[in-house]
Amino acid sequence: MRTFLSAYWEKLLMANYVVKPEVLMPYLPAHTELDIFEGKCYVSLVAFLFRDTKLLGLPIPFHRTFEEVNLRFYVRHYSEGEWRRGVVFVRELVPKYAISWVANLLYQEPYQTCNMRHVYREEAGELQVQYEWKIRKAPAFYRFSAVAEATPQEIPIGSEAEFITEHYWGYTPLAGGKTAEYSVTHPRWRVYPVKNYAIGCNFGILYGQDFEFLNHQSPDSVLLAEGSPISVLWRKVIS
Repeated sequence: MRTFLSAYWEKLLMANYVVKPEVLMPYLPAHTELDIFEGKCYVSLVAFLFRDTKLLGLPIPFHRTFEEVNLRFYVRHYSEGEWRRGVVFVRELVPKYAISWVANLLYQEPYQTCNMRHVYREEAGELQVQYEWKIRKAPAFYRFSAVAEATPQEIPIGSEAEFITEHYWGYTPLAGGKTAEYSVTHPRWRVYPVKNYAIGCNFGILYGQDFEFLNHQSPDSVLLAEGSPISVLWRKVIS
């Protein structure tokens, strides 16, 4: 299948919250079911950087490097004799209007544009990563940051980190009980051991009152993945 978008995803910071499955049911696309790990249902706040972005193989001037912050949860869909494990996005934030427009038009993904910035710093064997974003309803920039060991490690087989990072499909609810499905390809990632983190945002303002309770809940884990080249393939519609 033809590649729609290619890029390098860099320094993926992920805060993983255990939630009740009923919270996510209104957002569940048709023909999918929640993907559960060891009896736990997760949503993740994810912040990362796009580099070397190309659309249909072509670099777009002034749109090659940019941040993204999203809230996602995990699903699976049975197709061709196997379970395809994927993610569903509640909302995705980027700083480029053209990126939001293309994603909303062609993929019906819930993108929103806002001011964003990031900082990476490595010193004394530690890696410091920080993402910040500002939406109109918020009085100041929100922040997601972490300090980690500077040397990445392999992800253990069967671990929570493997579950969070090893979902290679995207699913989007469409009108009429249909669902869009697309593949995201990348090699297995490594992770930097996180020493401490800070999250300063209002989930209710960002993602609606269904997720306001996350303001008062600590994540079950926080991961910092090294990242890699990725490819997003053209979608198909499941009906």
